[in-house]
Amino acid sequence: MSEHKVTLSWQRGDKPFEYQKYSRDHTWKFDGGHEMQASGAPAYLGNPNLVDPEEAFVASLSSCHMLTFLAIACKKRFVLDQYSDDAVGMMEKNA
Repeated sequence: MSEHKVTLSWQRGDKPFEYQKYSRDHTWKFDGGHEMQASGAPAYLGNPNLVDPEEAFVASLSSCHMLTFLAIACKKRFVLDQYSDDAVGMMEKNA
């Protein structure tokens, strides 16, 4: 078993706390010390210049799939030189 920790931080700042106006920007700080700026998806009034949780979720699934594939290929003695994946996640409102 492995444990994975993330500290999420958000601050309102000087914007009013109204649905259309408050900032969705926040910070993810990982246990290893890496920090990453994130926001809500643009469809939910987030900052389009930052990664959003939905994108990060798709990226994490793609990474896990690749790492599992590489481990199996290596153990089966297949030699790979590169790997690429165009992962897509779909989320519908009220689904």
